Amino acid sequence: MAFRKDFLWGGATAANQYEGGWNEGGKGLSCDDILTGGTKDEPRKLTYILADGTTGDMPFWQATLPEGAKFAPVDGYFYPNHDAVDFYHRYAEDIALLAEMGFKTFRISMAWTRIFPNGDDAEPNEEGLKFYDKVFDECAKYGIEPLVTISHYESPLNLTNKWNSWADRRTIDCFMRYCETIFKRYKGKVKYWLTFNEINCIAMSGWLAAGVASSDRGVKMQAAHHMFVASAKAVVMAHEIDPENKVGCMLAYGTTYGYTCNPQDELLAQQKDNNTLFFTDVHCRGYYPSFMLKSFERDGIVIKKEPGDDEILKKGVVDFLSFSYYMSSVATADPELLKKSTAGNMFRGVPNPYLKASDWGWQIDPLGLRIALNNLYDRYQIPLFIVENGLGAYDTVEADGSINDDYRIDYLREHIKAMKDAVELDGVDLMGYTPWGCIDLVSASTGEMRKRYGFVYVNKHDDGTGDYSRSRKKSFFWYQKVIKSNGEDLD
Repeated sequence: MAFRKDFLWGGATAANQYEGGWNEGGKGLSCDDILTGGTKDEPRKLTYILADGTTGDMPFWQATLPEGAKFAPVDGYFYPNHDAVDFYHRYAEDIALLAEMGFKTFRISMAWTRIFPNGDDAEPNEEGLKFYDKVFDECAKYGIEPLVTISHYESPLNLTNKWNSWADRRTIDCFMRYCETIFKRYKGKVKYWLTFNEINCIAMSGWLAAGVASSDRGVKMQAAHHMFVASAKAVVMAHEIDPENKVGCMLAYGTTYGYTCNPQDELLAQQKDNNTLFFTDVHCRGYYPSFMLKSFERDGIVIKKEPGDDEILKKGVVDFLSFSYYMSSVATADPELLKKSTAGNMFRGVPNPYLKASDWGWQIDPLGLRIALNNLYDRYQIPLFIVENGLGAYDTVEADGSINDDYRIDYLREHIKAMKDAVELDGVDLMGYTPWGCIDLVSASTGEMRKRYGFVYVNKHDDGTGDYSRSRKKSFFWYQKVIKSNGEDLD
């Protein structure tokens, strides 16, 4: 009655929020390289240049490019992801810290434009490939299994400017060239892969998930179809290149409750959940669910498919389902309640009166994680992997250099207890746990450094100051103990 002996304890990062080196080593521009800083009250923006040389910006979730413009970095704007926290130069130091905690796995993403700078290049960038060779070799030195997200919120900017990225089917071929390159290059070094990070976030922002400059639902769903096909092809390819490869999908997920026992609230909760699980239905079952086909029909959306697409989706179902879990949400039909809103991981909702919230307004619900695990496992009956979970909070460095983040320990402890109950009491097959931002990094939603998640503090601040030095928080030593005991010692 415990976590499996090969349980994959670790932590998660993403190249676009962590790596830095945005214009080094032959790397090209990604859609994240034109995303400015922001705050929880001021949204991040995308920058562009018009044909006459004038510049402009727009909120990232409303990306619609003016005629004759191109997305590009613009002088005078602050782009926090350009140097992030400099993993590009400090990877050995960081991986050593993870090893000290006892990590079994380390979730990172590869920067697509570090391998194919323009996305549609005929040949890969060897300097970029060598960088990840060094990263994976460093992991191997400590017995750490890499868990690699192939595309994590950083599609090549050139593909967006040329043909609106994943909205165009040609992006599938570019992605498959990228996949073939990394599957062959890192055979024997990497066996756990995720195709797309939080693919369902395309419903909220076509930009983040897919580099798509459109708020039109039909355009975003067509892009999602191309990503589904690419993911399925990648699964088949990964297995052919190395039968040891395990490929998963990745979902942004949180339990949804009806605000009351009003049947209308319950129906809305179910519909909200289905709109999220549509994405994993395709990945895990290999076909479009009927509820989404009817939704497309009502909205006049016709997904353009090529012959063989449906067969590809069936053939390329994933080996496991990974997901992020930060909070739960509430659905209600009450128009007055809908006027209230609380923040969340790319989504907003009605506040739950039974829950506390983080500094950024995200509702804290450990029991919701157990419910989520049961929902997903009951629906798909394949192994699950929690690849993001954590508390964004203000951390204070004391006079003696210590960082006493008991609030983070409390948050993680309660979520691990919920995981244990799901495994031990409910029989959920759970592969591993990689809480988000094991080292402080740039927030995806707000672009801030002050919203810290890590077990390791990075001396970098929102005004650009800091020497990037690393230091261990109190949670570092707590998580070290958790891993050593395989989740049994949570005190």
